[in-house]
Amino acid sequence: MDLSSRHLVFHASIVLLTGLLYGTPYAKAIKRGAPAQVVNSWRVAHLSIPLGATLMFAIAAVLPSLAVNAVFKWSIVAALLLSSYAFCIATPLAAITRDRGLAAGGTGLARLVYLGNMVGAGSSLLAAVRLVCAAFVSL
Repeated sequence: MDLSSRHLVFHASIVLLTGLLYGTPYAKAIKRGAPAQVVNSWRVAHLSIPLGATLMFAIAAVLPSLAVNAVFKWSIVAALLLSSYAFCIATPLAAITRDRGLAAGGTGLARLVYLGNMVGAGSSLLAAVRLVCAAFVSL
């Protein structure tokens, strides 16, 4: 397995653990009867973060078979890591601040939620485009 794949697996395991740990505040929000938006935000954090980790595990398995150079593989890995960690920060902050982070112009932590969402979405898109390019080159 390539070094880039091994790094992706390592970070995916951290992201997976993080997402699973978000189950604790999710359960607490349900038990205390928190507003629906808060419960939903914790649900998103608890379910989507492990999904991102699963995606990284899958890409780590495929990465060595792609016929692109190491720099290109690392660019995919870096984009995935940036995206995952941005969402690891933004999704729980959305629950804490009760701000979805879908519109610019917030203040304080709400601004960080928006920034995390935009960085996460943009770098996810970049990783996907680069993965498509690498897959095409590898045909």
